[in-house]
Amino acid sequence: MKNLKLKAARAGKDMSQQQLADAVGVSRQTINAIEKGDYNPTIKLCIAICRALDRTLDELFWEE
Repeated sequence: MKNLKLKAARAGKDMSQQQLADAVGVSRQTINAIEKGDYNPTIKLCIAICRALDRTLDELFWEE
């Protein structure tokens, strides 16, 4: 399932995929794969992404 919440939060912070990837220590392709729903990140990576985007795990990764 696509992670549109992550994409929207990243866009809201005016960050590119590369900038977010650099902030959390992964490749741009990893961020792209998470947004497309092709990759399920570890909890450690989820937390790093949340910190970089000032969001909670629930806000970015909880499925309704």
